Amino acid sequence: MAFLLALAACGPQKPVQTSGTVTSSGVALIGGPFQLVDQEGHPTDQRVLNGKWSAVFFGYTYCPDVCPTTLQTLAATKAKLGGAAKDLRIVFVSVDPERDTPAQMKAYLATPAFPQPTLGLTGSMEQVAAAAKAYRVYYQKQGSGEGYAVNHSAIIYLMDPQGKFDRPLAESLSPQEMAAQISEAMRTGPKAAS
Repeated sequence: MAFLLALAACGPQKPVQTSGTVTSSGVALIGGPFQLVDQEGHPTDQRVLNGKWSAVFFGYTYCPDVCPTTLQTLAATKAKLGGAAKDLRIVFVSVDPERDTPAQMKAYLATPAFPQPTLGLTGSMEQVAAAAKAYRVYYQKQGSGEGYAVNHSAIIYLMDPQGKFDRPLAESLSPQEMAAQISEAMRTGPKAAS
């Protein structure tokens, strides 16, 4: 499924003729403007991604497995990054704005096993839908009543210090593998703003 989501996130590709062979080039259409609210209740937009590398993950606080596991992996990844961890921001965007109020996000993200600090973002149904669309995130409410679930994609989006998509990070990666990919991006990609 991750392959299909990654494939669907790619923009139009323009064939390029070189030396009798055809190659393709393209830019992933992931990320862009959003208007959300952080866990302190402050309006926040895409500019919050500027200045540091950001690992952006969409999920929800009532998620029983994937979300807490991914946040724990991100905490372990930051530990593996050593001094470079200061240049990585973790951003958790809710796909369940009905239940994930700023106060709920703040309480959830204070869990000691999660990366500290983590920026939690939520908003109205429309704001969350717009952010999810910008990141090509799938999510769908399942069930009814208070105990409903939300099916959602589980890719972590590594964004560079200019807020542009660098690469996807599979939630199934180990902390060592994830740290290696982030370190490579930091070495070869745009530098954080000073």
